[in-house]
Amino acid sequence: MKPLKNFFLSIITCLCTAVSFLSCSDTKTTSTDICIYGGTSAAVTAARAAAEKGCKVVIICPDPVLGGMTTGGLGATDIGNKQAIIGMARQFYRDLGKHYGTEEQWTFEPSAAQTILDSYVDNPNISIFKGYYLDTLSKKGTRIISITCNDEKGETCKTIEANSFIDATYEGDLLAMAGVSYHVGREDSSVYGEEWNGSHIADLHQFVDGIDPYVEKGNPKSGLLWGIQEGKMKEEGAGDNLVQAYNFRLCLSSDKNNQIPFAKPDNYDPSVYELLVRVFEADPAPVVGNYFIWSLMPNNKTDVNNRGPFSTDMIGMNHDYPEASWERRREIIEAHKNYTLGLMWFYVSDPRVPKELQNFIREWGWAKDEYTATGGWTHQIYVREARRMISDYVATQADCDGKGIVKDGIGYAAYQMDSHNCERVLVEKDGKIMVKNEGDVEKGGGKPYPISYRSLVPHRDECTNLLVPVCVSSSHIAFGSIRMEPVFLELGQVCGFAASLAGRNPVQDVDIKLIQEEVGFCQK
Repeated sequence: MKPLKNFFLSIITCLCTAVSFLSCSDTKTTSTDICIYGGTSAAVTAARAAAEKGCKVVIICPDPVLGGMTTGGLGATDIGNKQAIIGMARQFYRDLGKHYGTEEQWTFEPSAAQTILDSYVDNPNISIFKGYYLDTLSKKGTRIISITCNDEKGETCKTIEANSFIDATYEGDLLAMAGVSYHVGREDSSVYGEEWNGSHIADLHQFVDGIDPYVEKGNPKSGLLWGIQEGKMKEEGAGDNLVQAYNFRLCLSSDKNNQIPFAKPDNYDPSVYELLVRVFEADPAPVVGNYFIWSLMPNNKTDVNNRGPFSTDMIGMNHDYPEASWERRREIIEAHKNYTLGLMWFYVSDPRVPKELQNFIREWGWAKDEYTATGGWTHQIYVREARRMISDYVATQADCDGKGIVKDGIGYAAYQMDSHNCERVLVEKDGKIMVKNEGDVEKGGGKPYPISYRSLVPHRDECTNLLVPVCVSSSHIAFGSIRMEPVFLELGQVCGFAASLAGRNPVQDVDIKLIQEEVGFCQK
C-alpha cells in the first residue's frame, strides 16, 4: 500500500473514533506507558522486557491464548542455526529445558510453552485484555495517542492511551491503521535485485508430471478439481499480491489413553481431496514422509506440518486474509479448520487412501490434554505472512546471503529463504496440461545475519512511537527467512526494551548500543 493512501486511511480512522464510542454500551479508558496489540510470542517478550524496566504495559490480545504459534502447535523449532538465538529468546528454550530436565529444549508440547510464556507476563506491571480487536486509532502528527478495541460482540470497548505502541500481530493491523507504509504479496524480483522473489515453480512439494487437473480426466469442460486456481503460470520472478499458504500445525498423540479420535466433520466433502487421490495413483511406494512432516514431540505427541504436493497447506485460499475484516478472517480460518479436519478424516476413512498411510494415521488422534477447552484443536492458524512494513531499511535477499550492510543490528536470523506455495496453476508440458504448485522456495540458510533496528520502526515522518517486531520491514523472500518464532521472541524483547528507553521520545532515536548490550548482540 502506498504511503499517501495510508495517510488518508489514518485521517479517516481518527475521524471515526467518536463514532466507535457510540456503538459500545461500555467504554473504559486506560492510560499506560506501553500498549502492545497482539498475542504472539513477540508480545510476551516485549511486555516482559518493558515491565522489568519498570514500565506499565497493557497487552490487547485478540486471541483467547497468548503465544501465537509458539503455543499454537509449532513445537519443532525452525531456526537453522541455534547459535543465532540470543537474549530472552534463548532463555525461553533454556526454561523449556528446565521443564523437561535438559539444558535446552527445542522440541516441546504446546502446554509446556504456554506455562513458560504465561509466567513471563505474571508481573504486576502487565495488564492483559483478551478477546479484543482493534477498531479505531487516534493520532496527532506522527504520534499515536490511543487505540480503541472492541470485544467480538461489539458490546464493550477499551481505549488505551500510551506513550509507545507495539504492533505484535502476525497481520500488521496496528501499523496499517497508523498510516505506516507496508506491502502485501511478492515483489517482482527486479524491485530489490533478488533472485528468489516473485513467482517460481520448484521441484519440492510438487506434483509429478502428468497429474490431470480436470474433474473428468482429459475433459476441460468438466471443470477443475477443487484446490486448483484458474489461470496459468506467470513469468518467472513476476510479482503479485499473493501470500504463501497457511495451515494449522497439528498436535496429535499416539497414546490411546490420551486421544480424541478423528471424526467426520459435519460439512465433509470427499471431492475436496480428489486431487490427492490422483497423487496416490501416481505414487508407486507411498510413505507418510512424502505427505506430512511428522515431527515427534515429548510425551508421544507431534508437530505435524505440510509436506508434498497436497497436504495441510490450503494453497491459494488465504490471499485476502491480510487486509480482510476480522469477520472475513474468521471465515477463512474456519475454512482452513474444516479442510484440515476433513483431511484427517479422509486419511482414516476413505478406501482410496493407500493402506500404508491409512494404518499409520489410524494410530494417532488429537492430544486430549492439549487445548482442552477446544477438544484438542489449536487456537492459532499459521499466518506465515501478511503485511510487511516498509521502513528506512528493507531486509532483502542480500541480507540472507550475508551481503547486507547493517550497522545497527539488534538480533539475528539464520533460517533459509523459505516460502510455501502460493497457488496451484495449470502448466503445459509436452503438449499436455497438468497441475503444478507455484511459489515454493527453499534456498540457503544456516549462517546468522543481523537484523537492522530500522526494520522494526517506521519512517520517521509516518510514526514516531510505534515498534513492529513481527511484520518487519523486509521483502517477501527475506521475510521467509526472518519469520521464525525464535526470531520473533528476540525482536519482541528488542521492541519492549526500546519502548522503555524511548519514553515519549521518538523510537527512531533510541541508543542502539544500549539495546545491543541488553540482548547480548555483538555488532561486528
